[in-house]
Amino acid sequence: MTGDARARLFEELSAVSRRYMASYALFNQAVADRLGLHPTDLQCLNLLTLEGGPVTTGRIAELTGLTTGSATRLVDRLERAGYVVRERDAGDRRRVLVATVPEKSAEFGRVWERLSGGWSALFDDLDDAELALIIGHMRRTVEFSGEQIARLRADKA
Repeated sequence: MTGDARARLFEELSAVSRRYMASYALFNQAVADRLGLHPTDLQCLNLLTLEGGPVTTGRIAELTGLTTGSATRLVDRLERAGYVVRERDAGDRRRVLVATVPEKSAEFGRVWERLSGGWSALFDDLDDAELALIIGHMRRTVEFSGEQIARLRADKA
């Protein structure tokens, strides 16, 4: 492939990536609106369901990149909305854990399932190697995004 052709592909990749990110942000906003949540709160809830159990507010701060104070306010909002509860750690009564409420998590799951029902169909025509390529890309993107978030927050300028 010539340098010009590759440059055009990178240009197209840049435009498609920007549209992809914008469409996901707008989708996230619509789901959050449907559930009566802030988009950041929705993504925190999403991340909490992937954690596999109760976590500390400090862990929520790590997951979201928020300060512990902002993470505490986020947990307050999710608690008021009924999506999480605070509970004492059985092993260390001084420690407070944040746990998702199963019924509300199921509600979140049902909304997601109803909206994303056709999502897996987008990949039906791909073979295993193509799926693995997409998974690898998504993992690299998640890692890269985390690094860029940390960089933006550290640079404050």
